Amino acid sequence: MTPPFPCSDVDEAPAAALYQHYAPTLFSWLRRQTSWEDAEDLLLEVFLAAFERDALLAVPESKRLAWLVSVAQHKLVDQYRRAQRRPVALLADVTETLEDDEARAPEQIAVRREQHRRLHAAVQRLPRAYQEALRLRFADGLRCAEIAAALGKREGAVRILLWRALQALRSDYAGYEDDERGGDSHGA
Repeated sequence: MTPPFPCSDVDEAPAAALYQHYAPTLFSWLRRQTSWEDAEDLLLEVFLAAFERDALLAVPESKRLAWLVSVAQHKLVDQYRRAQRRPVALLADVTETLEDDEARAPEQIAVRREQHRRLHAAVQRLPRAYQEALRLRFADGLRCAEIAAALGKREGAVRILLWRALQALRSDYAGYEDDERGGDSHGA
């Protein structure tokens, strides 16, 4: 990113010349005090205050930088005070809070409970070997090699068993949802 001050010599008006002369130094000082974006905003505020009623032009040249730094300090303090009175919330934090609130909404809880009930029923309809393999993998968190040792099977056989169990579960669960949607559309 480039500093927020132009470096062309095209505009030689007194205000522009003063800005060109003091802005880089003042911006560097502000940047050490705060973030880049806040330093840009404060620099603008300082020069707006300075050029209001030609205040900066009335200050002797030897004291202009000191005067600008003093104004910048005041603007920085004002910014800190505003931030304490009105704390800034990051959009990501607000979004997470809204998503958490939505997830705790009664209808969302009811939907999740119904999905869990359907999934549990679909698992119960699977053959015992599939249920056992799924329980060991997902409830107990075992790896295929550990499941193979527990069931007395080869690791490759366990991988195939898990794949078939998941395929059967997907098919049953998807079929159940299709029946539910189809049933709703016929009853309307």
